[in-house]
Amino acid sequence: MIEYKQHKIIPKEYLAKKIKEFLQEDIPNTDKTTEGLISKNAISTAVVQAEENIVLAGGFLIEQFFGKGFKTKIFYKDGDFIKKGSIIARIQGSTAEILTKERVFLNLLQRLCGIASLTNEYAKIAKPYKVKILDTRKTTPGIRTFEKYAVTAGGGYNHRLDLSSGILIKDNHIKAAGNITKAIEKIKKKSYQLPIELEVENMNQIREGLKAGVDGFLLDNMKPDKIRKCVQFIRSQKGGKNIFIEASGGINLSTLKSFVQTGVDAVSVGALTHSARASNIHIEFL
Repeated sequence: MIEYKQHKIIPKEYLAKKIKEFLQEDIPNTDKTTEGLISKNAISTAVVQAEENIVLAGGFLIEQFFGKGFKTKIFYKDGDFIKKGSIIARIQGSTAEILTKERVFLNLLQRLCGIASLTNEYAKIAKPYKVKILDTRKTTPGIRTFEKYAVTAGGGYNHRLDLSSGILIKDNHIKAAGNITKAIEKIKKKSYQLPIELEVENMNQIREGLKAGVDGFLLDNMKPDKIRKCVQFIRSQKGGKNIFIEASGGINLSTLKSFVQTGVDAVSVGALTHSARASNIHIEFL
């Protein structure tokens, strides 16, 4: 059964590097407004507050942005459900630094909480059926690791991180290679030691994939009844119970239940990252 690496932590060195990059983009040559208005010695206390119900992802950002010289208190952990109006954290320290870093910090936190919150809605529907909700590579360039992390915080699972992490043969790969059999034979000759997943649209492609010896199938843009028949066929074949099967293609919250009842192992949803709305969170000075 195919299992990709799960991104449940963000390495500290990577995190520090990315935040430095984000801040440099927003503050290339000091924050002119704050510099002109606020004393360098001014100290303030502020709270990070949820303005709607959310699932937290990125609580660690608070100490990363407001660490040295600050007193911080975080009241929740990542994955927690937080009600509208709740105080997520309290920070005390340089007024100027809070004002300067506020927007970049909130942009990232809101983005991650939005992904976690949306993922959690999908995961709650899929959980009774023991089906995994998977993300995709439809992520924002530059912050993919953050977004993948947010998916796991929301109760979802990570598909491959990048093109080096797994083999997924899609329709255009098949056309370029000639056919499914040729595509799989070429991949196997490379001895990558990675599982091979094949995107299919019909039963004939499944038969060819099974004969060629794939490790998993992505059933693309199929209706639930067709998926159920494909799953039953795959499972009935020799070694079929160990083959990974995922469904994908335009599946949303209103249609998800009909797909998780088909017997698939997972449903991959690009919307988790490409369509998640940023959560409403703000910083308030006390």
